Amino acid sequence: MTEKETWDFIVVGSGAGSMCAALKMRAAGKRVLIIEKTELLGGTTATSGGVMWIPNNRFMKEAGVSDSREDAIRYLDTVVGDSDSTPGTSTERRAAYVDVSNEMLEFLIDQGLQFRRVPSWPDYYEAPGESVPGRTVAPELFDLNKLGKEWKARLRPGFIPAPAYLEEAMQLPNFKRSKPAKKILARVIGRTLWSRLRGKHLVTAGHALQGQMLNAALQAGIDIKLNCAAKTLLQNGDRISGVLAVIDGVETELLSTHGVLINAGGFAQNQRMLDQYLPLASSEWTNASPGDTGEMIEECQRLGATLAQMDERVGSPTVMLPGNPVFKPAMQGDLAKPHSIVVDQTAQRYMRESASYMTLSKAILERNAVAPALPSWMILDQNYIETYMLAGTMPGKKKPKEWSESKFLRQGDSLDELASACHLEPDALKQTVARFNKMVEQGKDEDFKRGDHAYDLWLGDDLSEGNATLGKIERAPFYAIKIYPGDLSTYGGVVTDEHARVLRADGSAITGLYATATSTASVMGRHTPGAGGSIGPGFTWAYAAAKHALNNN
Repeated sequence: MTEKETWDFIVVGSGAGSMCAALKMRAAGKRVLIIEKTELLGGTTATSGGVMWIPNNRFMKEAGVSDSREDAIRYLDTVVGDSDSTPGTSTERRAAYVDVSNEMLEFLIDQGLQFRRVPSWPDYYEAPGESVPGRTVAPELFDLNKLGKEWKARLRPGFIPAPAYLEEAMQLPNFKRSKPAKKILARVIGRTLWSRLRGKHLVTAGHALQGQMLNAALQAGIDIKLNCAAKTLLQNGDRISGVLAVIDGVETELLSTHGVLINAGGFAQNQRMLDQYLPLASSEWTNASPGDTGEMIEECQRLGATLAQMDERVGSPTVMLPGNPVFKPAMQGDLAKPHSIVVDQTAQRYMRESASYMTLSKAILERNAVAPALPSWMILDQNYIETYMLAGTMPGKKKPKEWSESKFLRQGDSLDELASACHLEPDALKQTVARFNKMVEQGKDEDFKRGDHAYDLWLGDDLSEGNATLGKIERAPFYAIKIYPGDLSTYGGVVTDEHARVLRADGSAITGLYATATSTASVMGRHTPGAGGSIGPGFTWAYAAAKHALNNN
């Protein structure tokens, strides 16, 4: 038998924005249900940096950082633009994002959520209207113990084990080289000990963001069901009226009077869908949550929703560590450090290694269309090994024994030996390195402009005496690791309007059906403008969906 339960609003999935939409509905006195098919809440957002790209926000104004609605729209129009292949974005929708994102942020602050500005996080592109100080909003540290033992255990863990603000975490690897970094380390250790003595468990980044959101949702009386898989969307005439879900093996009709919001992620964990839309991508490279399997995108399509941008991902280059751990190292920061380059399998350099994570992964796939580059090789020297983090390990000569045993880290006392270890043509590798070293001497990357933009320098080594991201590859031994075009999720899905309503091919909205985050064709098209360019829209369109549902029922 099929059981029936009724709410005012139902949210499918618990990633970026789900609890934001629920809080907006609950503030209006509505009964809200969030269903999550896995055993843990928070989605990929919980395991991310947890930041949102919000132009002209209150924290910029408080810090005296100049920005305006007009500059933000100009920047988005230049970087994102319009294209027939990206119907998820438009001039109107981008402008709506700039406006509604601030409204959403202010609503959350009014609900007691705490945020802050990362002091420096440049926009990713050199374009009119860019912000070099950055438009990124981050969560304050959060005490997980506020959730209680039961719900604390149900929140998906984050990737930073210490209660460090993001800008502090970025400086910690420099503690042996920098007095300010030593002070930061002491501060983080002191914060950890003091919080534990006071019975607190402080967390940061996405863990803190989703922890805060969950705490607010529980305090507001929002219903949450885990291990609750949406099977089909229910209809009452032309209107979406709920979800048929499977709970403990029992099919249950979860009915909704005000609509359903799809926030179930993308399809990075679904190899069948990847093969269909992104044939070179592999689910083995993703850091998306296990629930990122795409069935709700296909369910919306079954009901007439149009799909777009399905060939895009939130790319993030990674490596395949021995043992294949759940969290795969995000290699963007590693690739931008001096004394390293990326080459294809013909030993040719082909990218600006200090670009944004999405640009880097896309570059690998695009290069592979003209030369074998999947995987590519990160080439580095002893200066790099001793100075910078590599694939999640602290600076220093000592690396895990299994790295060499499994040939994850290749090594050579000369470039000839390294080339042989990587099955690269020795002369080609030596020529590539020689050209790069010459450009380093000149202080200018003539081939790919590495280090020419503020974001490049921000990613590099701020303690370097020269260009923060340029350094010769000259000190033996030399090393190499394989680089893969990983991702944080996919970037395409159902097409939505400025109210987050799911649209049909003719532009009409499916009544009662909303979608946000990576279940949709992104408002950012085929780019991400700055840090939080995926989570920001996830929250913003979830808020917009709830607002529309309240005003139209």
